[in-house]
Amino acid sequence: MSISTHISFEEATQSPTAKRLGIDNTPTPDILINMKRVAVTCFEPLRNWYKKPIKINSFYRCTLLNNAVGGSKTSQHCKGEAIDMSGGSKEENKKIFDWCKANLVFDQLINEYDYSWIHISFRLTDNRNQVLAIT
Repeated sequence: MSISTHISFEEATQSPTAKRLGIDNTPTPDILINMKRVAVTCFEPLRNWYKKPIKINSFYRCTLLNNAVGGSKTSQHCKGEAIDMSGGSKEENKKIFDWCKANLVFDQLINEYDYSWIHISFRLTDNRNQVLAIT
């Protein structure tokens, strides 16, 4: 099964923390719909522009996993609405961030820790196109 053309189900749900702690990180059918939506709306257009692999650091996180990794209590990862990704370097991540900002509709686009990775989220309605940085 795949989430989209360039994201496998395994890639979208894998977590070393979940594996280590024995946490089942399987999304519900409704969450899977959200995951496919953010992948098709945000990730695939980016990937088609970038023309190189983009590493998925974190996509879906069940509440138990989100708590274990210290995620926000309101994390969109728990709804399958957010992807953390990297092009492999801060320079590449800045390119990804700038392209997303200029070309996509999103809920949040976050430069995390000076382009260590990029977070993008998308929801069915009321996307805010909010651009943030976490330092």
